[in-house]
Amino acid sequence: MVAMPPDPSIQRLSSNGRLARVVVHAGTVYLAGVVAREKTPDVAAQTADVLAQIDALLTDAGTDKSRLLRVTIWLHDMADFAAMNTVWDGWVDAANAPARATVESRLAGQGANLVEMMATAAL
Repeated sequence: MVAMPPDPSIQRLSSNGRLARVVVHAGTVYLAGVVAREKTPDVAAQTADVLAQIDALLTDAGTDKSRLLRVTIWLHDMADFAAMNTVWDGWVDAANAPARATVESRLAGQGANLVEMMATAAL
């Protein structure tokens, strides 16, 4: 298979060859899954870190959380749903809340990751 040249209409930010943390195309920003940098046993702390990273990634792409379209949240344990939502509710732009799904899932990181989020936003 012949490698296609990069499409200039697709912008990839923070790419490491395996994945790009941000892809921008046709006015839409796609974030890869974001996990906490510090693997504390506290889902609220991990959620706060994930949301801070999402803020930074959206800023790098030229947008912000008021432009979120959709967020998917994976929790290691659904028992952490209320604690995660407490942090989420303090962060989300309630006037511009995105469509959202939250599911329980085995996450990468051998149990150290308690929450992962993937987001889509408009520019």
